[in-house]
Amino acid sequence: MIAILDYDAGNLTSVERAVRHLGFPCAVTSELSAIAAADRIIFPGVGAAGSAMESLKRRGLDKALALAVDQGKPVLGICLGTQIILTQSEENHTRCLGLVSGRVFAFPPDMKEDGERLKVPHMGWNNVEILADHPVLADIRPEHQFYFVHSYYPQPENEAEILGRTRYGLSFPSVIGRKNLVATQFHPEKSGPPGLALLRNFCLWNP
Repeated sequence: MIAILDYDAGNLTSVERAVRHLGFPCAVTSELSAIAAADRIIFPGVGAAGSAMESLKRRGLDKALALAVDQGKPVLGICLGTQIILTQSEENHTRCLGLVSGRVFAFPPDMKEDGERLKVPHMGWNNVEILADHPVLADIRPEHQFYFVHSYYPQPENEAEILGRTRYGLSFPSVIGRKNLVATQFHPEKSGPPGLALLRNFCLWNP
């Protein structure tokens, strides 16, 4: 069973639908016992870092997630779930989970590409440059595009934990990972066949 963490951060139904479409049993839950019993965890989310961390702590999900990572259980972060696995976020000046050392930064408001000002939030389809071999990224090719919606981006301290990068005004980490934890700034559940391939890889991954 795959536990999809419910911490009032939205975007859960589309993740559940994608996982079920792939044929894997899953449940959206905030129950600590269900999370402890799950084979793996998906940690999605949209919204603000401050309120997300408050909800995680109130439900005890911060400790449950840290325990799952310590136990070697496969964990996938998505979007906001990717950002708040780091140590600190500029959004709401939030102290985050610290599962990966690093910070979350806001896109500069005056970003330009080819002389044209870029909109923030970054919203739309972009490529991901894969920097390291990883089972979850198997069969992801340079021409594949993934769907992004975000105003902040993660920056791990350890460059070796950056598995993929994307260009939007600047080059930012769009896939990060260490040991049994992997996370994408984009939404694989909204990214068509390449996103489903990534989700399938995660559901079969045994780190």
